[in-house]
Amino acid sequence: MSNIRNFCIIAHVDHGKSTLADRLLEHTKTVPYKNMKNQILDDMELEREKGITIKAKAVRMDYTDKLGKKYVFNLIDTPGHVDFTYEVSRALAACEGAVLVVDATQGVEAQTLANTILAKNAHLKIISIINKIDLPTADIDNTYKQMSETLEVNVEPILASAKEGIGIEKIVDSLITNIPPAKIVKDKPLAALIFDSFYDSYRGVIVMIRVFYGKIQKGMKIKFLMSNVEHEVLEVGYMKLKMIKSDELFSGEVGYVVTGVKCINDVKIGDTITESINPTKYLHEGYKQVNPFIFAGIYPSSTSKYDDLKVALGRLKLSDSSLFYFPETSVALGFGFRCGFLGSLHLEIIKERLEREFGLTLLITMPNVVYRIKYKGDFIKIDNPVKFPNNTGIDEVWEPYAGVTIICPVNYLGPVFELCQKRRGKQKFVKYMNDKVLILRYNMPLSEIIIGFFDALKSVSKGYASFDYQHIDSQLGDLVKLEVMINAEVIDAFSVIVYKDRAQTIAHYLTEKLKTIIARHMFEIFIQVRANNKIISRETISAIRKDVLAKCYGGDITRKRKLLEKQKDGKRKMKQFGNVEIPFEAFVAVLKMYE
Repeated sequence: MSNIRNFCIIAHVDHGKSTLADRLLEHTKTVPYKNMKNQILDDMELEREKGITIKAKAVRMDYTDKLGKKYVFNLIDTPGHVDFTYEVSRALAACEGAVLVVDATQGVEAQTLANTILAKNAHLKIISIINKIDLPTADIDNTYKQMSETLEVNVEPILASAKEGIGIEKIVDSLITNIPPAKIVKDKPLAALIFDSFYDSYRGVIVMIRVFYGKIQKGMKIKFLMSNVEHEVLEVGYMKLKMIKSDELFSGEVGYVVTGVKCINDVKIGDTITESINPTKYLHEGYKQVNPFIFAGIYPSSTSKYDDLKVALGRLKLSDSSLFYFPETSVALGFGFRCGFLGSLHLEIIKERLEREFGLTLLITMPNVVYRIKYKGDFIKIDNPVKFPNNTGIDEVWEPYAGVTIICPVNYLGPVFELCQKRRGKQKFVKYMNDKVLILRYNMPLSEIIIGFFDALKSVSKGYASFDYQHIDSQLGDLVKLEVMINAEVIDAFSVIVYKDRAQTIAHYLTEKLKTIIARHMFEIFIQVRANNKIISRETISAIRKDVLAKCYGGDITRKRKLLEKQKDGKRKMKQFGNVEIPFEAFVAVLKMYE
């Protein structure tokens, strides 16, 4: 048991984490060659389509070295996108070491720097690897210089190509030599960290654990410390792409536990499992609980699907602890849920998973951040624009800010400067990594980042820039709420909170866009946008007019006038009692206002 090595793979997006995991599985003969496929740990269809890792995956590899000595490698492959940093923090809490992968063609990027800092703060032993050395555009010397100066990695990195299998043996040897073996503590009460979970339709919630003290075995009565509930262990084992039963899991091992838990509230990621009759006083603190930073409404296309959406969110919550949701009602959309996410990609992934895995058709409202408002002397939090009060009574509005780190080539410095200034960024410093690449630091409102910033940054830098952000203290903001009214009725799903100087431009966009999308009715439709109880933009959709004079072939003019007046009265009544049908495309158009 002293030969256990627990480690994770961390890197920026598309630097080769999953491919390296594939080669390690091949080298340790965990997966037979005939069964091997690319991104084998990325078992989610969405992951394979997008070519990114969304969920951290744990796998056990048994390895025998040239001298016949046996080792157990517990690998956790982590995501690289900034929105899934919480997955990385969960992996770090369960490991003693981290394999840091840097692309030789791209060099050090924003998330590389962020992940390295996380690993250092968790006091993990870092093994650095320069990957993709076989490509013609690989710049090994420059990449090594960036790692030394920016990441402060002093140990010479291993040169590798995960795709071609170059350097894999050196990496395995380094895992054995440099990563500390897992500490074996058998004489203390059971203490195991829950770092992940997923739902099985037949066996309920299955939790992934790292055992720190003691052991866990079938038939044992265990207790979840945070939720304070007790269950009996029905099965324990470890993951080798599929679940392999075991008699027990000892201190230092990583595996799964089946307890038959059906209530999703009993399982909290980051909780500690202990034995009921001899509980531990040790509550693992290595896991960082992450709170949502943006909110959006999720509504089913039909109100009859509300219960299906509720069940789907509950099951998805088990495998994604950062997802928060609670019921809400919209005048325009009916019953749905207000959901909290870590970023715009996280929102997109959740929507895709709900639609694919549970067969739902959903509508997402405009994402927004959480504002803190001093209203009539008291501070309140606003996670929904509908709750934002009108100008009367507001003393202060505090909006969340983020510290943004951008790494980009010197050639694109001007366009990146212009983009950050347009997004209300405040420059903190500029640092040159070398004569070709530099680091920019900005403080920027979070609301300016969550919608379209990543796409805009890639556009102005031709795809070469990367960015990462961390949440910092809120700052005072000059903000207003825009309300869209259709025939004098406020459509709450269209309400947005915007920067005051940009309110007029966004209001014109909303009215013009809605005019092109909403179909003409038999009565006239007024589209208005209101800010601080004042109309700042308006468009009119003219009514469809039936030719009521078609049957008149002459005669007295008064007959024609009577028909026209009757039509006018009818349209006035329609306008008073008729409902305007708003298509789904109108709600999608609001999401694209920054494009």
